[in-house]
Amino acid sequence: MTVEHDFLVGFSKSFGLFYLIALSIGVLIYAYWPSNRKRFDHAAQSILTKEDKPWV
Repeated sequence: MTVEHDFLVGFSKSFGLFYLIALSIGVLIYAYWPSNRKRFDHAAQSILTKEDKPWV
């Protein structure tokens, strides 16, 4: 059984495309999942605490 180069290139490009689409959808689902909102809000506000002041 011989596999030609053009077939392998086409298969790898298609697999890579679908892999990246699935990964992107997974990241979006994780980012917009309702139970993660509290964690992300805390991370966004934690750099703005009152303890962070310039040294005078």
